[in-house]
Amino acid sequence: MSVYKIGQVWHYRFMHRAKLVRRSTKQTNHKVAKDMEAAHRSALAKGDVGIVDRKPAPTFEKFAKEFLVWAETTFRSKRKTYLYYLNSVHRLAEHAPLMTLALDSKQIPERLVAYAAKREADGLAVASVNHELRAARRMLRLAFEWGRIDTAPPKIRVLHGECHRERVISREEEGRYLTCARPLLAAVATVLIDTGMRPEELYRLRWESITWVNGRHGTLQITHGKTKAARRLLPLSARVRTILEARWRDQGQPLDGWIFPALNKCGHLQPSGVRKQHLRALAQSGVAPFVLYSLRHSFLTRLGASGCDVWTLARIAGHTSIQMSARYVHPGADQVLAAMDIHEFGHAGKTENEEKQLTA
Repeated sequence: MSVYKIGQVWHYRFMHRAKLVRRSTKQTNHKVAKDMEAAHRSALAKGDVGIVDRKPAPTFEKFAKEFLVWAETTFRSKRKTYLYYLNSVHRLAEHAPLMTLALDSKQIPERLVAYAAKREADGLAVASVNHELRAARRMLRLAFEWGRIDTAPPKIRVLHGECHRERVISREEEGRYLTCARPLLAAVATVLIDTGMRPEELYRLRWESITWVNGRHGTLQITHGKTKAARRLLPLSARVRTILEARWRDQGQPLDGWIFPALNKCGHLQPSGVRKQHLRALAQSGVAPFVLYSLRHSFLTRLGASGCDVWTLARIAGHTSIQMSARYVHPGADQVLAAMDIHEFGHAGKTENEEKQLTA
């Protein structure tokens, strides 16, 4: 008999996989004790065939804390990425109808739609709303990867109408802007528009990464970036070499250290260090507003117009795919017209000289 009594309390024992299982039910009711013994047998049998009891999925609010710990650890060297997730999660946390939901709830898509509509009604730009939706999407995907939910999360759609950075600086605008820029800003802008570097890559540039003897005018090595593809070697243009050599001499020809040092915690230039100078240069030059990152778009657009193939362009830009590079190239109306002219004369029609020869 598997259920037996010791004093007033019922116990049970049975063999499972050649091992003796013995427990006290701490119950005085015989029927309850038998039910407990049967439940124990059933649980052990489920474990033998890989069946385990499903744990309840955590809520958004509970998982958000775990998610932020992951983000801080993963993006320790990428402060901007961590802050992106931190700010997005904090905004999501303000929406109680979403935070109280379990991560496997079927109501998640409609709650996120309601959240996006509320944020838009509050006057938030579409791009900012999409940042928060992407953070929620990343949370759900990680919850599935980590086994916090058993089923793949639903597809989270972002809002349409997001404005992408398509501003391209013309040669004429570049000249007016650099003329009005102070020396530090002029140096930063010139290097950006002649190399296509990301601004944060330029700010973190060190003298150890500069080689004066390679190529025509020397090279610079980018050692930090968003991806492995961001680590790349770029040639210096003549005017970039002139700027860097001047800074090198002014700093006492150092062998190492920041190229653009600053008196702050990180020791090198930050976006805030040139923001006021940038706004002042825009106002004085009369150039339509743009952000410094647009100089990277301008460089890559010019590079694409010069006939550079997409694979080389992606390598110079530090992109992991040519699809990403396509987002950075914005041909203007003149370039489109020139391409159509080449197509017409090369394939569909005859040039002016050919027409004269036929009529002669």
